[in-house]
Amino acid sequence: MILNKETAKQTAELLLQIKAIKLNPQEPFTWASGWKSPIYCDNRVILSYPPIRNFIREHFAKQVEELYGKPDVIAAVATGAIGIGMLVAEYLSLPFAYVRPEAKGHGRKNQIEGNIEEGQNVVVIEDLISTGKSSLNAVKAIREAKANVKGMLAIFTYDFIVATENFKEAKVELHTLSDYDYLIETAQKTKYINGSEAEILKEWRHDPANWNK
Repeated sequence: MILNKETAKQTAELLLQIKAIKLNPQEPFTWASGWKSPIYCDNRVILSYPPIRNFIREHFAKQVEELYGKPDVIAAVATGAIGIGMLVAEYLSLPFAYVRPEAKGHGRKNQIEGNIEEGQNVVVIEDLISTGKSSLNAVKAIREAKANVKGMLAIFTYDFIVATENFKEAKVELHTLSDYDYLIETAQKTKYINGSEAEILKEWRHDPANWNK
């Protein structure tokens, strides 16, 4: 869910500006899943641009406080959200932890790095939502530590139906700074893409697994 429309527009514009999101309908990217995609998102690029990472940090922090008050811990989903999650925790003067995809096979064999205690209220920071599976895997680990996940905030979501269903089933509230619709709208307004390319992007989102086969 988008909390602030103006923030959604600004975030989309900034992500396009620094090429954190690349749109190339004519020469599709191949995702790790094997999906062909006219869009590729790497929000880790944000960390290389201080004014933009500060914008993301401050708007994340504002939304955390607006939605959840003052949680006990900010947790990030490894690895993409660790940097921005740490910045949000620092800005709010809160403890920080991050969650690995799975427990390490050596040492203390942690899946959660940092301290999350039983009964604490946790807000999870994510950089990108596709199907939501990896994000919700982090939520599962926090819940298994007997902490309370108040909700998740992400920079961007593709708004796949499967993600909506996954978050609903897991009973996790999701808010994002921007989303796919705002991205397409902004890309058209700034002449980053034309009308026919926008239609390709909209078509892909309806059935990404079978697009361009």
